[in-house]
Amino acid sequence: MLSIYTVSFFGHRYIERASEIEYQLDNLLRDLITQKEYVEFLIGRDGDFDLLASAAVKRAVSSHGYGNTHFTLVLPYMKAEYRDNEKEYLGYYDEVEVCAESAEAHPKSAIQVRNRNLVDRSDLVVCCIQHKSGGAYRTVKYAEKQGKDIINLAEEKRA
Repeated sequence: MLSIYTVSFFGHRYIERASEIEYQLDNLLRDLITQKEYVEFLIGRDGDFDLLASAAVKRAVSSHGYGNTHFTLVLPYMKAEYRDNEKEYLGYYDEVEVCAESAEAHPKSAIQVRNRNLVDRSDLVVCCIQHKSGGAYRTVKYAEKQGKDIINLAEEKRA
């Protein structure tokens, strides 16, 4: 039976030390892809860290993957940007899904509902939390309460 290891990514909308975070992501993703039987990556698309992590996943899969990964964009609700550019999104991600729970939630809480859903599905939460406030911070606090493994790249030793 295939052993699937699921990783989700969370970070602030704006991040500092992007090149350092990118370097740490590249190393972590290389290790995950080469050491795990099959890795499923789950990500949103709501800020700097998400875009940085998405690019790092694409690089790592291209360099180290051997058909043992799946990369899913999880939207909190159907967005016009996706609807208008579906072909491009599907060319970049292996799959795009709309989280059922957050699609039914109030728009102001939809991203947080989606984020908790991603945490619930994950074995590992990779984050870049540089401030003790905001939605990404609350999501990682939720992940801690759920007993998830968490790597905060903002707290890792500087390269």
